[in-house]
Amino acid sequence: MSEVVATPSSAPVPEGEAAGTSPAAGYRKPRLWPAVVIVVTMWLGIVLPVWLAPQTMAQFYGMFFGPMIATALFALWWLLASRVRWRDRFLVLAMCALGGFGVIKLADSSLGSPPMVLIVYGLPAVVTVWTLWLLATRSWQWSARCLGLICVIFAVCGVFLLLRFEGTTGDIIPKFAYRWSPTMEDRFLAERSGGLEAKEVVAPSAEPLLLKPGDWPGFRGAGRDSRMGGIRIATDWKSQPPRQIWRQHVGPGWSSFAVIGSRLYTQEQRGPDEVVICYDADSGKELWVHKDSTRFGEMMAGPGPRATPTFHEGKIYALGAKGLLNCLDAATGRPEWSRDIMKESSAKLPNWGFASSPLISQGIVTVFAGDPAGKVVLAYDAKTGKPAWQAGEGAKDYHSYCSLQPARLAGVDQLVICTAAGMMAFHPTRGNVLWQYDWPVGSGGSRIVQPTIVGDSDVLIGTGFGAGTRRVHLKHDGDKWTTEDVWSSKAFKPYFNDQVVSGDHSYGFDSSFFACLSLADGKVKWKDRRYGSGQVLLLADQNLLLVLSEQGKVALVEANPDKLNEVASFQVLEGKTWNHPVVAHSKLFVRNGEEMACYQLAPESAVTARK
Repeated sequence: MSEVVATPSSAPVPEGEAAGTSPAAGYRKPRLWPAVVIVVTMWLGIVLPVWLAPQTMAQFYGMFFGPMIATALFALWWLLASRVRWRDRFLVLAMCALGGFGVIKLADSSLGSPPMVLIVYGLPAVVTVWTLWLLATRSWQWSARCLGLICVIFAVCGVFLLLRFEGTTGDIIPKFAYRWSPTMEDRFLAERSGGLEAKEVVAPSAEPLLLKPGDWPGFRGAGRDSRMGGIRIATDWKSQPPRQIWRQHVGPGWSSFAVIGSRLYTQEQRGPDEVVICYDADSGKELWVHKDSTRFGEMMAGPGPRATPTFHEGKIYALGAKGLLNCLDAATGRPEWSRDIMKESSAKLPNWGFASSPLISQGIVTVFAGDPAGKVVLAYDAKTGKPAWQAGEGAKDYHSYCSLQPARLAGVDQLVICTAAGMMAFHPTRGNVLWQYDWPVGSGGSRIVQPTIVGDSDVLIGTGFGAGTRRVHLKHDGDKWTTEDVWSSKAFKPYFNDQVVSGDHSYGFDSSFFACLSLADGKVKWKDRRYGSGQVLLLADQNLLLVLSEQGKVALVEANPDKLNEVASFQVLEGKTWNHPVVAHSKLFVRNGEEMACYQLAPESAVTARK
């Protein structure tokens, strides 16, 4: 009998199988370069628009549709061109679907329903880690690589189970926290339940309040133009910095302040209650609180009211995020009357809540409702709350997050509003539409910034996401009004950041760039990215811009069309800050959805006298 001797094979061991083992049947080296190209292209589409074209449709498409398209291409590569064994292709995809289903069912409710956060941020994470794992384990045995890939995918899914989504910045950059950690609202409510409320509520005076010089009666001031005159402040903040008078936590919301003498009014969310609240401006102590059992919240900006209270002839008018319009006694908080504009107009609740700060003109209080069937704007008698008029119809989409703007154009008093359909103006007492300017935003877009009045007969209408700004000239012959474009520019694209006018130029935020715009031709004179998003206020007597950045930094900037010259700056708040700043009685009032503060601004004369 002859002996058969086995000889070692001289065939090379395929990559991915350990030496001394036999390659699995059907094994071939995975083709990874298409996956790398898909992932790199996806991230370029997400990241580059944030820097090169923030708050434009390019960023929107890159962020929302880029991950979906990339994931679809990635799945096609895995199924049709990866060269992985068929059973492993289907196994990994099945485990990936199982992990995604588990996250959808078990994730924190802040991730949305449907969970858009998982589409926008989860899909890029999964395909990126998938690719990196295969690249990093090229020398491993395939069975280990495949098992490890499934574990990595489950790990990524598990991370999202641990997170709570806390909205985005103005550039739509996400913020996450651990889902079990208390929110700032939780901490605020815990402080109050621990005795803070009982110590701080002060018995209010019933003495009627009157509007006086130096007051700030509502949204963006008396003219709704973020312009404050009659004050000159020290600008050397190194030797004479603003002095903090008080700082404290506040309930969430994006309201600004009204300031009447030593009274400070705002709106905030406190658990299940939406509140209008009066603070002592000198100490931050509560004077009175009006509560409505209602709560509004959405993913991007979080919970809380959006509008700012308005003071008029001893009363406070406040609109909640779900459409409750309250008239309260400004001294005591006693309710005078209340209306529900959503019910009375049949308007739908806007995605980001009702945001119209009430405007009182000639004894009529007006708010934006958005029902195109003749109820775009609702008006009530300011004293009694009885309906005065309702107007606006014709366009399919009238939704807006703007407030009525008082104006005298071509010699006629009127109320101007920007909407998704364009711009329109109403007679203050009769409510008839005087004129209408059509410029639909399309694609479900919104208008948020106020119309800016220029001179005696022109208006600026600004739109974010790449649309730009137009200057519109108005004229009329009797009751017939005509509108005419003076210029149109895509170089200045305000999204939710209002602008101010000084001389022949406007200053405000073009997406996340602070910019100067020529009112003559619409050309941008300069722009700078140092503040991100934010809001701006004009100290008219000194021609100074007070900029409040999204990061809670306040800066004094010269209103100079030739260059950006920052005079001084300091940090006033922590956390995302979208609320408008207020200057009243030589004090600076700032807030966001987490805290608020008051600073004493030194008068210009104090520094001069010291020198």
